[in-house]
Amino acid sequence: MKKDTHPEYQEVLFIDSSTNAKFLCRSTLQTKETETYEGKEYPVCRVSVSSDSHPFYTGSNQFIDTEGRVDKFRKRYAKPAQKKESTDKEEK
Repeated sequence: MKKDTHPEYQEVLFIDSSTNAKFLCRSTLQTKETETYEGKEYPVCRVSVSSDSHPFYTGSNQFIDTEGRVDKFRKRYAKPAQKKESTDKEEK
């Protein structure tokens, strides 16, 4: 196998930005930022969502009001149709 063709496979400290949870995982990710974790220094990768903050894993799924969205859509696009009908009646 050729030397220096693959990046170094190392332990990387991932930090969830929203909950500040930290976990170690192995990766080829190369970062300039480092942090000490459990007495050892690791390269750091900051992530916005992890299993610690994702709604699916935390059980805090939000109920989406689809009926409200549909009603809002119908109200918005029903007005031009009603105006058109009233102008057609006035012309006759």
